[in-house]
Amino acid sequence: MMYIGDMWRDPGTPADSYYEVRAECADDVPESKFRIKNGKTLSERKWKAAFSPDGYLDIGKTLGRIQRGGIHPSIRGEVWEFLLGCYDPISSYDDRQDIRQRRRLKYEVYKEECRQMFHLVGSGRFVTAPIILENGEPTQDPIALQQINPDGSSDCDAWKKTNGNGPMDKKEIDWKLTLHQIGLDVVRTDRTLVFFEKQENLSKLWDILSVYSWFDSDVGYCQGMSDLCSPMIMLLEDEADAFWCFERLMRRLRGNFRCTETSVGVESQLSNLASVIQVIDPKLHQHLEALGGGDYLFAFRMLMVLFRREFSFGDSLYLWEMMWALEYDPDLFSMYEESDSSADKSEAAKEKAKSRRQCGKYERENLRNAGHTPLPISVFLVASVLKDKSPKLLAEARGLDDVVKILNDMTGNLDAKKACAGAMKLHKKYLKKVKNVS
Repeated sequence: MMYIGDMWRDPGTPADSYYEVRAECADDVPESKFRIKNGKTLSERKWKAAFSPDGYLDIGKTLGRIQRGGIHPSIRGEVWEFLLGCYDPISSYDDRQDIRQRRRLKYEVYKEECRQMFHLVGSGRFVTAPIILENGEPTQDPIALQQINPDGSSDCDAWKKTNGNGPMDKKEIDWKLTLHQIGLDVVRTDRTLVFFEKQENLSKLWDILSVYSWFDSDVGYCQGMSDLCSPMIMLLEDEADAFWCFERLMRRLRGNFRCTETSVGVESQLSNLASVIQVIDPKLHQHLEALGGGDYLFAFRMLMVLFRREFSFGDSLYLWEMMWALEYDPDLFSMYEESDSSADKSEAAKEKAKSRRQCGKYERENLRNAGHTPLPISVFLVASVLKDKSPKLLAEARGLDDVVKILNDMTGNLDAKKACAGAMKLHKKYLKKVKNVS
């Protein structure tokens, strides 16, 4: 017989079975710490109960549960669409179905536009070798020719397929120069998972990233995007739905990937991280500066791909949804759609106080401290990890190589829930100290 006390101490059910690992990789992949726990993890039953009969979502009922125990893998994709601002909680089932259908058609238009330029888009195949030269001329790379034209027809036919609609402008040349890099990254992404043993899933990932890099040509494609997109196609069966979920995530992160000849976008976040550490742990900041790490470039990867490499696959998803629930702003959808008039925005501002219950805990803290420019929670997550490792970094790091090694040793050993709790504590501490100084 199980007593109530025993049930309370139940460690929960492992979720790794939802993201099956290839047998030959099992020994190299850390086990996820995330557990599905009754009464803590957002279940399908609790999720459905948060909707009215017409489909309006009281998202405030779910945020706390997500922050405490994550989301059951069976409903993760659907919940993420709300957390990332794909849909407005104050919308009906019919409203969302209309939006979904419009977006699916829009994605097909984008995809067809790309297919007209390069025939492999949507074909179930992709390239891993350059298909054109820097000047737009055809490649003679035998691997590329084979991938472009597997039926072995002439090089002239292969070039016609590569050249699409004829003479190319700079935008098209730049896009085609990235397609093989996307392919190379796709075959490296989450290769320990059974899901990516299937060619169709690799091709779907390549298609979404290729279409996105054309659709958002200001940013294009950068390494790391495949790590952010991969979970979307696992959680959302329809390719168009996965594309728009990824696009919403990129709305938050695209600044990190925007590059110029002299800088990378994420440098501004690294600068914010340096400012936070300087306030909450000045001794560590001084030590890192003395080692030549004052630019915090050693934390580049954590911010770019949101800890995908530091956590197991399952735990990184758990971390992301906790972050998004903590940061959740109920006005996210309307901000992204950019469809509100100024009057609507003014009215929304008046109603903000009433909707705070619909905001995540981190967002509520920012609203209480409206005089300060809010920083993304990811900055405080990295700060929390550095603060936790501060004694070790101070005692053992004698150079930047030591800093990198100490941080790399954390891989698979971090606890997502503790990291989020640590980030929230540091955020409060930082705001308090900054307020006292000002």
